[in-house]
Amino acid sequence: MCVSMRGTISNPGPRKSLPKLLYTRLFLFLPEFVWATVGAIWVSDSRVHCEKTVVNAIFGTVIASWIIIIFTIIAIVIVFDPLGGKKTLYLTDAIDRNLESSQSGQLFYNVKKTATRVWEKRIRLLCCCIVQNDDHRVAFTSIAELFSSYFSDTDLVPSDIAAGLSLLHQEQDLVENCPKDPEEILCHSPTSPVADDLDVELENAAHYMQFAAAAYGWPYYIFTNPFTALCRLNRDCCRSRATDPDIIGGDCFNFHFGSILRITGLQYRDFIHISFHNKIFEIPFFVALDHKKEAVVVAVRGTLSFEDIITDLSADCEDLTLEDILENGLVHKGITQAANYIYRKLINDGILNQALTIAPEYKLVIVGHSLGAGTASILAILLKNSFPMLRCYAFSPPGGLLSKSLADYTKHFIISVIVGKDLVARLSMPNMEDLKRRIVRIVANCNRPKYQILLRGCWYEVFGGNPGNFSTELDGRSQDTLTQPLLAEESLMVHHSPSYSTLGDESHLNSPQYPQLYLPGKIIHIVEESSTRRWCSSDIKYTARWSKETAFRNILISPKMITDHMPDVVLKALNSLSQDKASCISCQTQDDFNTNVV
Repeated sequence: MCVSMRGTISNPGPRKSLPKLLYTRLFLFLPEFVWATVGAIWVSDSRVHCEKTVVNAIFGTVIASWIIIIFTIIAIVIVFDPLGGKKTLYLTDAIDRNLESSQSGQLFYNVKKTATRVWEKRIRLLCCCIVQNDDHRVAFTSIAELFSSYFSDTDLVPSDIAAGLSLLHQEQDLVENCPKDPEEILCHSPTSPVADDLDVELENAAHYMQFAAAAYGWPYYIFTNPFTALCRLNRDCCRSRATDPDIIGGDCFNFHFGSILRITGLQYRDFIHISFHNKIFEIPFFVALDHKKEAVVVAVRGTLSFEDIITDLSADCEDLTLEDILENGLVHKGITQAANYIYRKLINDGILNQALTIAPEYKLVIVGHSLGAGTASILAILLKNSFPMLRCYAFSPPGGLLSKSLADYTKHFIISVIVGKDLVARLSMPNMEDLKRRIVRIVANCNRPKYQILLRGCWYEVFGGNPGNFSTELDGRSQDTLTQPLLAEESLMVHHSPSYSTLGDESHLNSPQYPQLYLPGKIIHIVEESSTRRWCSSDIKYTARWSKETAFRNILISPKMITDHMPDVVLKALNSLSQDKASCISCQTQDDFNTNVV
């Protein structure tokens, strides 16, 4: 620990003896493992008669030893990069020996191929509980290529990334109060027609978000009602049903369906089809009749399993052509395959036809959250020609979803709702490349040791305070020299990838390797206006506005970047805005009444 605290991230010289110490410590795990085994045998031997306190103390020590050993092994398997030295050696040799382009290209190809195999093994290990077939293996290979390509040009370890994220968060907080570009955010006066349109869409979104949240089933219901949910669901599972909807997939003890009924407030007879079937590129959904809004609602579930994560991470681009409307649109491959699966179910199995036969005057509305929002958006594109009055509400959709032409096409029938600094809404490969570029730049040129950055960052995240002002090599440099990479920055780049660029270069946004994909439809951005903290709760006031897709081209680092994506937070924000609007209308009506009386 003492040796590792020396130097800075970009100056490893003072800690060059650390690898030898690590290998020595690794070798000492062997006698430690033997000692822990002997201790476990001794404690479990009933013939050993010692004082109970001694036995308990040894028992605790043995358990602690095994926990340390197991976690160390897991950390080595996950974090250790077997390509670290080989990758640097290959690339350095290619430069030092001035190899021909064909030989250099072969070296790069060998390193990339080996890196892909390493990532594929890691993914298979994480997904060992999933029954794997040829389609799954193709998905694993595609994701492995994506990860190996993304991490191939940097020499960063997890703690470097953590330090970089901490510095970026403090840097963002320093400039948060600066004036924003008027082109990035569209604000409208309360009396404008656009503001009235926003209020209508917020009311609809608050209503349909209940369906998107209900698609998660019992995990969401228990999470939002931890003390009463199990009792209510146990009571519901014993009730007899008047009619049984078409249910596919396992629903143990009727908990999923019972939760959907509780969240939506619908009756058994209102459900046309429910699918809990879940595989890679095949996600659960349900179709129900919403009599309040006179709509046939298709609600698609978001990410809730390893299979869904694989669908999310299959982020290659795929062509989507709409006859007589649009050609060569680009979409997220994994999400598109999930949308095609639901499309075949709805059309080929006659599910939509059955629903619209029961309620022919009802409109079609497609909703979803997270992965479900992305799937619902592409499903809406596929169904738009057949159902011209179709509407789609996408809550917290993934950022890298549609090309610009498709995103513009969806603006008149898709509404996207984003809360705060939601990470997923800003996730796309160009944005990830931009984040990597910013991390490398701020970490490589900070003059403080890593442990100071991490300790200061932890304090700032937990207790708040003023953002740190860490001096860097960037201080005092002219604007012209800022466009050139620094020596420390270059030391953390194994080689410059096609997508890597310096601070002043934004060409990465249109890199041919990672085409820029956008959020679907018109975007409502909900932000926290004020917050009042209480002992056991907090009262948060939200405000909403229309926003452009360009406002989400950077990943913002914040403790709320994950929580702002959660379905309960999105529903809470929408309900809060709806209640505020209702109270304003009530106050205005009361004032008008008092005026008339006078």
